[in-house]
Amino acid sequence: MRPYEVKVLIHEARRAGVHDRLRMEEALDLLRAELEVGRSTKVELTTRAAWLAFMRFGRQRFATAPTPDSDGLLFQYGTYAFSGRPMFTVDLTRQFDISDADGEHDHYVQVHCELRYECEPALDALGGFDSWFFHDANADLDEWLAAMEGHLELLLARGPSEIDVYEEPV
Repeated sequence: MRPYEVKVLIHEARRAGVHDRLRMEEALDLLRAELEVGRSTKVELTTRAAWLAFMRFGRQRFATAPTPDSDGLLFQYGTYAFSGRPMFTVDLTRQFDISDADGEHDHYVQVHCELRYECEPALDALGGFDSWFFHDANADLDEWLAAMEGHLELLLARGPSEIDVYEEPV
């Protein structure tokens, strides 16, 4: 008698480890929790602590579609007047591609951590900058993070005047 054969069928998402990943709906709470790690009751959050929190958040993987642009990190800064008065703003963003029932792109959801600073000549002189990293695009996350940290040199020891952490559909 021949022993029966067992065929193991592995769904592509399971092979990629997606079943073990966080849900996108948890992203905002995870970012807030990471920011709390860098804050104590006596000390305000520094730019360095916020950056370290964002790096930890950026290394977490979420259950996203297996496409190169489904899970991205955006680092950008510039002087903007979003809240009425001009402020130098560092925007640390995570963007998720949201698909419809047919698997087609529907919209994006972005989770932001905006660090705002009073304007001063040294910050204004930096102008504006933005850079993307996508998890499934065969790029090196640690290299990208190190390069982005270099842009924060003037701010790492400072505390921002304002911090805004929020989620928005785009």
